[in-house]
Amino acid sequence: MTTAIIIVAVVVVAAIAAFLLLRGRTAGGRGLRSRFGPEYDRVVARHGGDTKAAELELDDRVKRHGHLEQRPLTEEARARYAARWASAQELFVESPERSLAEADTLLADLSRERGFPAGDDFDERTDALSVHHAAHVQGYRRVHSAGSGHANTEEMREALMDARGLFEALLADGGSQREHGNGHLVKGHGA
Repeated sequence: MTTAIIIVAVVVVAAIAAFLLLRGRTAGGRGLRSRFGPEYDRVVARHGGDTKAAELELDDRVKRHGHLEQRPLTEEARARYAARWASAQELFVESPERSLAEADTLLADLSRERGFPAGDDFDERTDALSVHHAAHVQGYRRVHSAGSGHANTEEMREALMDARGLFEALLADGGSQREHGNGHLVKGHGA
């Protein structure tokens, strides 16, 4: 009799543990999907549909970059970047390639000034940006790749328009806000 009770208790505890573990993974996936939006789908696709591998990568990004404090811009810096962006857009008519190169450089400079990783590692910078500006980081990727000369004029125009969302998000004051993948700003920082 006591052996049967012990066996039943062990089975119940194991079932509860399995349920909680499965529920935790699912909730983590929903949380990452909500936080990263289209970036979640992009990473899953890059991992060949392996959601576990994608979620591990995204979770690692949050651990590495989630507590990053975005530094506010001075009004002078804000005006300087706004003028540079306007110039890059105007340059598009004359030279789409140079326009995208300027937009790419401008986004790198602006993100560094706001406190995102410096240096030449584009992937590291976009990983950090994706944690805080997931809804707009794809525009930066599009400008970066379209400027390499493998895009037609319409693709370059769309890339520049798409990148404007990240530019505006980085230009906005609110160093302690982060944006979920759905485009909504949330007070606080970190995960």
